[in-house]
Amino acid sequence: MDIDILTSSVAQGFLWAIMAIGVYLTFRILDIADMTAEGSFPLGAAITAHAITQGTNPVVATLMGAAGGALAGWVSGIMTTKLHIPDLLSGILTMTGLYSVNLFVMGMANVPLTGAMKTVFSMISIGDSTTTTIVVGGVVIAIVIILLVAFFNTEMGLAARAVGNNEDMSAANGINADAMKIIVYMISNGLIALSGSLMAQTNGYADVSMGIGTIVIALAGIIIAEILLRNISFGKRLLTIIVGAIIYRLIIAIVLELGVDANALRLFYALMLTLFLSLPLVQKKVGQMQQRRKNSKSMKEDD
Repeated sequence: MDIDILTSSVAQGFLWAIMAIGVYLTFRILDIADMTAEGSFPLGAAITAHAITQGTNPVVATLMGAAGGALAGWVSGIMTTKLHIPDLLSGILTMTGLYSVNLFVMGMANVPLTGAMKTVFSMISIGDSTTTTIVVGGVVIAIVIILLVAFFNTEMGLAARAVGNNEDMSAANGINADAMKIIVYMISNGLIALSGSLMAQTNGYADVSMGIGTIVIALAGIIIAEILLRNISFGKRLLTIIVGAIIYRLIIAIVLELGVDANALRLFYALMLTLFLSLPLVQKKVGQMQQRRKNSKSMKEDD
């Protein structure tokens, strides 16, 4: 395998993993497929790109992008908990509205970040651009995981996890389920927007349509992580999501290297995710067949 493909996949995987971890929080902790991700990802990119073009410090601009995503998550959370709009529909509504918001923020469909503009990557000169992306992405995702593990082991974090496990029981124990959901929504979309912000800076542009398909990419990384290792702690799961995101990017890079039409990539994304989602069921069926054969063999031996 070409070393360039591997290093590029690691670099991209680190940045996508931040988004995948954000999606994981709503997908597994709250058991919600939050479509807000497809709007908050480009929102983070849009806010950061606009701020950088206005001369804002790249680190501050990146944090502004993440804050914008958290605000989008708050909107979806309010719609779900206070207005009682179904979670899937609230995500779609927020995502739809964010398309116009992103256009308003950028002032156009695409904002280039020219070489003269500083980004968090250009602030650090470590070899080539891929190496710099790996270092910056690695540092950011390490900070994210440390903060998430610390938060979800606090009283508030444990309460949020309890709401995801059993909302009725949590409410019976005096936990404000609505508030916990909104907090998870905000953290989730803040991380997704942070990923979009970093992706815009490493790609050199922010585009209003760059969020299309992000939920599929994130879910693929999550499912790969869950296939690799099951029944592990929260912190270890976040680490495996990084591996899952890297493996996913590596698969895509190999597919492109084999000459597959780039226009067919999104179809490939969907088919691959379908395969990954069906693997646990296939494994379960195979296990049941093996158990039946073992039981049948035992009965014959008893006869």
